[in-house]
Amino acid sequence: MIEKRDIEACFTELTWIQDKGLRDKVVKVWKTAADRGKWHKLQEIPFTLLFENSGLLVDHTKRITALVQNVSNTRQETLNKDYLVAGALLHDVGKLLEYELKDGKILKSTFGEKIRHPAAGAQLAEEAGLPKEVVHIIAAHSHEGDTMNRSPEAIIVHHCDFIDFEIKKTIQKKGAPVK
Repeated sequence: MIEKRDIEACFTELTWIQDKGLRDKVVKVWKTAADRGKWHKLQEIPFTLLFENSGLLVDHTKRITALVQNVSNTRQETLNKDYLVAGALLHDVGKLLEYELKDGKILKSTFGEKIRHPAAGAQLAEEAGLPKEVVHIIAAHSHEGDTMNRSPEAIIVHHCDFIDFEIKKTIQKKGAPVK
């Protein structure tokens, strides 16, 4: 099983969260999702099942978190950077429930056929006691959020996520290797 130290080693960006309690809850959500999804290594989970060779979810999450941090550092508005980083780190955590490893292949799980990762991730975050603002970022980061009034932090995570998705998809279609 995946341990707390594995998550902390994977996501050094956790140190960008100043509030230690919030940081610990982010790790707890990843641990809970890994346990419930019966994952043994975070590095075996793909970024997406929508196209072949999409790369790893861990790498995507790290890229989104770095993009979010860079965007927030260029904005003059008051943003909650701890919530922003926590939301970026957790935006796709629900994929650990949406996907499953079966007969050596990663497929959409029975759970994932009914509940997509934004809802699953938001529920996990709420169970762990994360602030409602972070739960909102997770719930609103994908198409499900298109009917919501996204917070500024949720807008940033949403767009950074789709920047990465569209670039990966475009490069993959052209046949270039995806890392």
